Amino acid sequence: MRLQITHETRYDYLPAVETAQHMAYLQPVNTRHQQLLSHSLQISPTPAQIRQTQDVFGNTRCFFSLQSPHTVLKVVAHSVVETRTRPVPLSRISWEQTRELFRYQSGGQFDAATEFVFASPFVPKQAEFAAYARPSFTPGISVLAAAQDLMRRIHTDFIYESQSTQVNTPALQALAQRKGVCQDFAHIMIACLRVMGIPARYVSGYLLTQPAPGTVKLTGSDASHAWGAVYVPDLPPGERWCDLDPTNNRAGWHSPGEDYVTLATGRDFADVSPIRGVIHGGASHTLSVGVTVEPVANYMQASGRPKIQEQTQSPSQRQSQS
Repeated sequence: MRLQITHETRYDYLPAVETAQHMAYLQPVNTRHQQLLSHSLQISPTPAQIRQTQDVFGNTRCFFSLQSPHTVLKVVAHSVVETRTRPVPLSRISWEQTRELFRYQSGGQFDAATEFVFASPFVPKQAEFAAYARPSFTPGISVLAAAQDLMRRIHTDFIYESQSTQVNTPALQALAQRKGVCQDFAHIMIACLRVMGIPARYVSGYLLTQPAPGTVKLTGSDASHAWGAVYVPDLPPGERWCDLDPTNNRAGWHSPGEDYVTLATGRDFADVSPIRGVIHGGASHTLSVGVTVEPVANYMQASGRPKIQEQTQSPSQRQSQS
């Protein structure tokens, strides 16, 4: 499936920001399973400095600095990708065998997925996550089957409710209240997997949505999305991550479906926030975000500029995912 993504971010500051440094994760990944056909990033005001680098997880990030006073920052990312879907593969390795592979052993072979077993800023290791996870991890069940069952349970047990959490809401709080948004559900699932000794990572991206029957899809009415991925050691090297979306109860190999677009992967949201930064000035700010995801065949039929949707204001200058 060929998809066009427009992601527009706007910050309004009061008073003016004097100087600022920002990091953007807005370029989709380019892999065998998702081909990046084009990408552009428009920033206003014009940055004094801008450069692209690759982070430790292989994501492309863009650093830019603003050295003149400004009351508005506008960042617009345009991307076109070709996505492919693969069904969940056959895997027989049990979750206990997977856990043992990642226990420390002197002289043992290193696996890069080990980093995704440990706690991270948004994904702590706490007993409450283990208590919730255990019903899915019955003796001898395959790690992939256990992860899928956990995904289904989160989808069933939790209520999706916008504004029920903030960008920095602890995963343990979302677990306790049994409601949240996609970012919360991804963090909860990852925390449950890790506390059982299973590597799991956070995936930032987009999902093609459909308007309600009898309505027209509005430009700018989509949002960034988040889900998780579990590491399955008996799959071919380089092909061992299976994606799981507890918000929509969908799973797949490398992606939950061809209507998903992967932006970046990391330990949790803190690694791959779409835009984050440090500013000097601007005592208060308002963050507005508009996202449009649509098939390229329909893109030329769209008209007008993206509408802006108000999202939760974050004092840390980070965008949330819903």
